[in-house]
Amino acid sequence: MHNMNTKLYSIFEWITRVAYLNVIWILLSLTGGIVLGIFPATVSMFTIIRKWLRGDTNFPLFRTFLHHYKEEFWKSNRLGFIIGGLFVIFILDYWYLYHYSPEVVWGQILLLALSLLFLLFLFYLFPTYVHYDLKIVAIIKQAFLLMLIHPLHTFFIIVCLASLFFVFYLLPATAFIFGGSGYAFITMWLCMNAFQKLHNTKTPS
Repeated sequence: MHNMNTKLYSIFEWITRVAYLNVIWILLSLTGGIVLGIFPATVSMFTIIRKWLRGDTNFPLFRTFLHHYKEEFWKSNRLGFIIGGLFVIFILDYWYLYHYSPEVVWGQILLLALSLLFLLFLFYLFPTYVHYDLKIVAIIKQAFLLMLIHPLHTFFIIVCLASLFFVFYLLPATAFIFGGSGYAFITMWLCMNAFQKLHNTKTPS
C-alpha cells in the first residue's frame, strides 16, 4: 500500500510539474509579445525537459526557466526570424498557386511535399538547439539531417503526437494545461534517443 501511495504521489508530482512548465511557457511567450517571446520560451521549455530526461530534477523551475529565457533570447529569436521567414514564403507560395496557377498540379504537389518536410524538420529543431552547442545555420543543418536519417523516430513522433492531439480533441481543457509541454516532452524524449543512436554510430567500439 505504501509503495502504491508513493507511485501515485510521484505520478501526480510529475503531472503538476509538466502543467506548471506549460503555464510558464505561455506566460513567458506572452511576455515577449508572442513574436519575440515564443522562441526563447520554447527553447527554455525544451531545455528544462532535457534536464528532466537526463535525471536532473532538483532545481527551481521558474528561476531556471527564466535564466535560459534571458540567456537564449537573442539567439533563439534569430532562429525564429529565419523560421518565420520560411513560413511566410510557404504561405505566399500557396496563395500564389491558389489565385494565379490553380491548374499547375505538379506545383501544388511539390509545395505540399516541401511543406511536409518543413513540418517534420520542425520536430527536430528545438531538441537540436538545446542538445548541441551550435550556431544558427548549423542547428538548421543538423536538425534537417537528423530528420532525414531517422525516419523511424519521425514516425514514432507523428504517432505519439497524433495520440496526444486526439486526447486534446476529446478533452480540450488538457490542451491548455499540457499542450506545449506535452508536445515538447514527446519530441525531446524521442529525439534524445535519435541523438544517442547518432552518437553511438560515430563513436568507435
